[in-house]
Order: sequence, then C-alpha cells, then structure tokens
Amino acid sequence: MLKRRVIPCLDVDRGRVVKGTSFRDLVDAGDPVEQAQRYAEAGADELVFLDISATHEGRGAVYEAIARCAERIFVPLTVGGGMRSCEDFARALGAGADKVAVNTAAVEREALIAEGAARFGSQCIVVAVDVRRVPGGGAPAWEVVTHGGRRSTGLDALAWLARAEFLGAGEFLLTSMDRDGQRRGYDLELHRAAARALRVPVIASGGAGEPAHMAEVLLQGGADAVLAASIFHFGTWTVQGVKRELASRGVPVRLEAEPGGGT
Repeated sequence: MLKRRVIPCLDVDRGRVVKGTSFRDLVDAGDPVEQAQRYAEAGADELVFLDISATHEGRGAVYEAIARCAERIFVPLTVGGGMRSCEDFARALGAGADKVAVNTAAVEREALIAEGAARFGSQCIVVAVDVRRVPGGGAPAWEVVTHGGRRSTGLDALAWLARAEFLGAGEFLLTSMDRDGQRRGYDLELHRAAARALRVPVIASGGAGEPAHMAEVLLQGGADAVLAASIFHFGTWTVQGVKRELASRGVPVRLEAEPGGGT
C-alpha cells in the first residue's frame, strides 16, 4: 500500500522560520537550515520551504538558504515563494530543490504551469493553492486567495485545481486559510472535494493540531500527505511521534527509529 507522507513546513520570513495564525501574527520559530536538518534526521518524508514574504515584497526566493538546506538534508525538498518564471524554477532546482511550488504567479499567468511541466517535468511542479471558504448557507465553496492570503481572486478553488491539473501540475499543496494555525483540524469537506476532482496527489495543509487530525484527512479526506508547522516547530510533537500515532490508527507510513524517543 502506498505510504502516506508527513511533511514539516518551513515558512520563512526574512531568513527566519516563522509561524502564525491564518498567515498573521508571526512568531519566530528558528533558523531554517537547522530546522530542516533536524526534521530530516527525525524521519520527515519531505520538507517544504516557503518564503512567505517573497511574492508580497516582489523579490525572489532566498536561494542561498535553499542551497544550505539542500547540502545538509537527504529527503525531497520543495521550495516556493517568489517563483514567477521558469528561470526562477531553474534557479531553485539548481540550488538543490527537488520540486518547486508556485502559487500567485500561476494564478496571474496560468501558462507558467504548462511551461514548467514541459521544461522540468510535471513531477517537479507543485501548485500551491490557498483558499478561504465562501460564506453562505448553500453547498460548500472555496475561493482562491493569493499574495500570502492578502488578495482575493474570485476564482472557484475546485475549478482552479482542475484547470491547474490539466495544465500539468504534478501535485497540489492545498491550504485552508480559515484553519491555518488554528490547530483544530483540516477542512475535511475541502479535501474530500479536491480528492474527487483530481487524479494527482494532494498535500493537506492548514489546521493540524494533533495526529488525529492528520489521520482524519488522510483516511477520510482523501489526502496523500499532510503538512504541518506549529506542532513540530514548538515541540508539541516530533515527526516520528506523529507517525507512530498515525500507524496506530491504520495509516500506512514509513517508520524508523528516532534518537532520544519522545512524542
């Protein structure tokens, strides 16, 4: 059976790992290279490195930090933030990333997905999609937001996911802005709807507070992987502690010994 992945996320702002709530009220959570190495050694299946202020500030990603991370870790590394062209993709991959995540730039110019897939292969192109639930009493719906959650687009999230897959996205990083940092669980309705609409893998993001939440979205929400930040950065859980809990709930994961034990 295909193993489900547990992926720590390094949200980086001005060279430091940060974590907030719904992308706001950011708190320093350490050095990105040290954090990346620690998670890789602890059994993370992959790592995601997101320069969360690059797009908003109109600059490129922090390639030097990416290179330092890639030198020290031996698990797949996905890099996002400030990715606006195939040249940016090439620079990130050249610095040591295995995949690139594109969000705002893909919404602004959807052909970028197809160009990246044609040049580097769909397996390298992760489309990050940040969404907010549309208020109302009807059927659930979600709107795509960009620029780190600062701008509404009017795009229906499910329609955008399907379009991005058609253009060549090899994977999605799907984040509920409503749940981000809340630690009360992933938006299961969102992920179920995405799983029904897509054939490529989806990484669930936004809302992890405990392993039970991860098990829910993997077993009931159709996600292929779970991404989390707060519970790892602040020592609530270790990667292997989460994996042991997931395994006990029937989720197929890659287990290995972790020095020092602990949750």
